[in-house]
Amino acid sequence: MYPLAQIALASATLLSMTVASPSEKRAFFSVTQAVATGNDGSVTATPVDAYDSEYHCPVSIDGQILALQFDSGSSDLWVFSTSLPVAQQRGHVLFDPSKSKNWKALPGYTWNITYGDKSGASGTVGTDVVTVGGTLVSGQAVEIATQISSKFVSNTDNNGLLGLPFSSLNTGTYDFGTINAAKYTGAITYIDVATANGFWQFTGFGYAVGSGSFVSSSIDAIADTGTTLIYLPAAVVTAYYLQVAGASYDSSQGGYTFPCSATLPNLTLGIGSYRAVVPGKYINYSPARGSKCFGGVQSNTGMGMSIYGDVFLKIQFVIFDGSSTPRLGFASKPT
Repeated sequence: MYPLAQIALASATLLSMTVASPSEKRAFFSVTQAVATGNDGSVTATPVDAYDSEYHCPVSIDGQILALQFDSGSSDLWVFSTSLPVAQQRGHVLFDPSKSKNWKALPGYTWNITYGDKSGASGTVGTDVVTVGGTLVSGQAVEIATQISSKFVSNTDNNGLLGLPFSSLNTGTYDFGTINAAKYTGAITYIDVATANGFWQFTGFGYAVGSGSFVSSSIDAIADTGTTLIYLPAAVVTAYYLQVAGASYDSSQGGYTFPCSATLPNLTLGIGSYRAVVPGKYINYSPARGSKCFGGVQSNTGMGMSIYGDVFLKIQFVIFDGSSTPRLGFASKPT
């Protein structure tokens, strides 16, 4: 199975976000509030294609169901709406505030968000009842899109984003307020996260390629369900592809490619005392050109940090613990 040779259009790390007066109101989905009131739940995360380019989950806004991308690397809950120009609505499922019994517009509040791939959206804000799996939040801020960039418009599988910041297999689940012991093996390794920048940010401590020795190296990274690939320091990426026959950097593709027939080594990444293994078959990410394929591990040059995206996350059991002392937990999945 070969994913597309590109980052999902809606899956870049958050670059900037503004919410205008009368005062700032961020449309974070309040998992903490839901869990505190006993609303635990689970929702299926389904890929939009055979390439794992995006994972979408059904979200109900007062009974209106939209497929949204969950993104731990950005901030906002926003949706395609009937307030968009007609040309931007085509092919999308739209939220219609006029059909909601609980919708309350917030006069004067606006929002504007731009992602790392330069895609973005803007609009107005209101509150409603939002349900994800069995998790229900009343009075949840929802951002209504009135303008959307062309990249989002052309991606008709996606009807908005649900950001999961601070204030998998082909199919998977997001579990809220509970840890399902049947979904992992061994012990869970927890690490503290730095939340000042709004990301699930942590420091890894090294890597190994295939059966090679473990190399100790500090890797400042974020865990981001909204980014498709793994982005690591250039030295790590170079060390990996030196072990892949025929691999080279292809500037026309914007990353490392290799013969599609190549056998790729596993990549091991150290996180606390946990060593996360990413099988080589998952790093053979997508067809590129001719007989060449595009790698699922690429350089983070220019990004300012590493990103552990879906190629990494779908192989691990990961806990995003947003308690008073936020942390990430990692464990192996059953084979």
